[in-house]
Amino acid sequence: MPKLARRTLLASPLLSLPAYAQGFPERSIRLIIPWPAGASADIFLRTVADLAGKRLGQPVVPENRPGASATLGAVLLKDAKPDGYTLAQIHSGVVRAQLMADKPSYDALADFTYIIQLAGSGFGIVVRADAPWQTLADLLAEAKRRPGVLNYGTPGVASTHNITMLDIQRRTGTELTHIPYNGAGPLYTALMGGQVDVVADASGWASLVKEGRFRLLAVWGGKRMPEFPAVPTLQESGIDLVVESPYGIAGPRGMDPAVVAKLHDAFKEAVFDPAAQAIIARYGMLFLYGPSAGYEATTRAVYAEEQANLRRLGLLGSVK
Repeated sequence: MPKLARRTLLASPLLSLPAYAQGFPERSIRLIIPWPAGASADIFLRTVADLAGKRLGQPVVPENRPGASATLGAVLLKDAKPDGYTLAQIHSGVVRAQLMADKPSYDALADFTYIIQLAGSGFGIVVRADAPWQTLADLLAEAKRRPGVLNYGTPGVASTHNITMLDIQRRTGTELTHIPYNGAGPLYTALMGGQVDVVADASGWASLVKEGRFRLLAVWGGKRMPEFPAVPTLQESGIDLVVESPYGIAGPRGMDPAVVAKLHDAFKEAVFDPAAQAIIARYGMLFLYGPSAGYEATTRAVYAEEQANLRRLGLLGSVK
């Protein structure tokens, strides 16, 4: 064999993989999505799963497991076999729930293999289009005048949405009553029907704002959303908070690094695909791709931030 051809063969990425990774995947892969069907994160993850499955040659099958403050994916992942066939979305709420629990059922820093960071949530505060508040300052001024009278809905107790609203109230000396809902559908129905005055949620409300049914008062990221350039951030509204909630896909701890690399590459191609980028743009999400090591480092940073914030709010569990 000529030397050049031999070197090329030996340098082949496929042949450098262990035998198991070369044959992976041999069957469908389960992706646990801890949100109800139809949520913006669910739509995005289903798109990415479909695209990644085409690249892997086996389907990546989404499985919705909402509930428990969107931590059921983490709970199921902890006890799964680390063979690459069970994956889940891991987000900042997973870290927060652990820190708030007296007896957490998982350790976000030790129990997972972080594969790829994909995106972040474009959070915001919305009211009905006919509500009297034109700005977040208007809303908070009334909340200060009438403590506890106005209420707000979120997708769950101890969610990023709920904790951030608590932090906003702490910083502004206001009080609103929290009403949790199981998913965006019931939440938006409640806002349209007048059962809640305000909704704090990820950007599933985007189409309703564009249709003129909801009014977006503020977004929570570090900069304005391109889809809503006239809407200020929390910082521009006088509240020094940035909430982006980066998330991605992880597996159980102890996964074969070669399998992790193969999954990472397939999901990376998927998230950069125009179809996935269109979902990000449609829902005002944040594109926050990061490799495996970067995703793990981000999670450790989120852990420290959440721990400090929950301590300020007096919400840390017994495991500090």
